[in-house]
Amino acid sequence: MRLIVLGCSGSGPGPDSPASGYLVEAGGARLVLDLGNGTLGALQRHLDPWDLDAVAFSHLHPDHCADFSALAVHRRYHPRPPHDPAVRPLAVHAPAEAPDRFAAAYAPDAAERAETDLTDVFTFHPLTDGGSATVAGVRLTARRVDHPCEAYALRVEADGRSLVYSGDTGPCASLVELARGADVLLCEATWPHLVPGTDREQPPGVHLSGRQAGEHAAAAGVGRLLLTHVPAWFSGEDLLAEAKAAFDGPVELVAPDRAYDV
Repeated sequence: MRLIVLGCSGSGPGPDSPASGYLVEAGGARLVLDLGNGTLGALQRHLDPWDLDAVAFSHLHPDHCADFSALAVHRRYHPRPPHDPAVRPLAVHAPAEAPDRFAAAYAPDAAERAETDLTDVFTFHPLTDGGSATVAGVRLTARRVDHPCEAYALRVEADGRSLVYSGDTGPCASLVELARGADVLLCEATWPHLVPGTDREQPPGVHLSGRQAGEHAAAAGVGRLLLTHVPAWFSGEDLLAEAKAAFDGPVELVAPDRAYDV
């Protein structure tokens, strides 16, 4: 299994990276976890989008799904598609509101929102807490996590290897449970543990600090921790130091266009 970072900037694209998006090559499958602002362009440096087997969205905030509309245009209007997308529509695993939300984003105006139908090129599969699906021989399992909208952490398993992606979440037991014994935890580390200039911890139910990412990795007993989703206004090195203080296994801050063996 291999993880390729398409983008890793938290809360939106930054000067050095698109927003969140990750290509996973596992067994014979190629799937994308999230497709935030700018990631479809990055994807094309590594893979023809027609070769994707599925896309999975942890949640529907724009920095994790904004490039879905661009993918819809690619699959509908490419002048030389290798196959008819209506014959082989792309599987999309996402929160239940995804078909309506993506139709609204794609529709040319409000009047056409209700008539916009994307099922000619996509098949939608709602994520559920604890639910699993098989994608080209790869097992995809979701757990609900603590974020202001419907949000999931995702576990990808193939050929005896496992990768868990936190998506966006505050501290929660479900992330630890899903990540138990995983080879790699790709985990958000969005902010420092203390609000800058104060002795107060960050609010719960939104994101993880670097320290909390390390604590979740330690509690789950993962083999390796990869940190992501660092906004442009915080120091990734500071968050990396927090995580290393809480987790004694290998820890690394991911970078766009880098590949990581799982």
